[in-house]
Amino acid sequence: METTDAVVKPVIGLSTYLEQAGTAGCGDVSAAFLPETYLAPIIAAGGIPALLPPQPVAAGVIEVLVSRLDGLLIPGGWDVDPALYGQEPHPATDQPRPERDAWEQALIREAIRQDIPLLCICRGEQLLNVTLGGTLHQHLPEVVGHGQHQLGGFQYNRIPVEVRPESQLSQLIGADVQMVPVAHHQAVDKLGDGLVASAWTEEQVVEAIEYPAATFALGIQWHPEELTEDYALFQGFVEAARAKYLTRLRPAAAPSVAAVPASFLQDSTPAMSVHPEAF
Repeated sequence: METTDAVVKPVIGLSTYLEQAGTAGCGDVSAAFLPETYLAPIIAAGGIPALLPPQPVAAGVIEVLVSRLDGLLIPGGWDVDPALYGQEPHPATDQPRPERDAWEQALIREAIRQDIPLLCICRGEQLLNVTLGGTLHQHLPEVVGHGQHQLGGFQYNRIPVEVRPESQLSQLIGADVQMVPVAHHQAVDKLGDGLVASAWTEEQVVEAIEYPAATFALGIQWHPEELTEDYALFQGFVEAARAKYLTRLRPAAAPSVAAVPASFLQDSTPAMSVHPEAF
């Protein structure tokens, strides 16, 4: 059967949490999971979600895994370990999850190296920035003077953000001021190498970043998966993943990674020291 653009359903890898979870059938167990809200917009946009649990980063594993994906989504979750950007933890910063940080950083590096469409949300956006050498504000209330970016109690607060008109993000959701759902107490401070900011709050808190050297690499600080009335961002992401799939079916020149810093490529699959009991 001939493959056409209209019937292609790209495979989207989504990294997951690895936490203790109480279940009715298995009791209290260590489990890999992800809220359904991340899956629904991928399916609605025509993608096939595939969950990627945190695991040790072994040589060759990341390259093979990412090469079989058409797109990669890094979701929200616990705070990034401040040690990754050279800071001591703030009292309000979460207990680090080093295994998840290492796994997702390896995925991000390899997705950029292979030019796989990449969408990073909330914690994912922060980890994208840190992976490329950036830093974070660890506790926004001390920066902006209020806690409206994170209400607590798993609530989302809608705030206005301004989207940079010439950005890739504006091509997907428009350049008008957007009311978006937020739930974060940290945010991008110094931008990582090659990244540009593409959305801000009124207080100039960075709410979106992108990596122009890639075909599609966006970091979104707010929670677009909660915008059930408008999945335009996910539609654009899945369309980019579909295009990636189709390029593999057609002869093409070898991709160039010249735009990626050499220091970045040298560590594309870092070794990770873990204790077996951590998994």
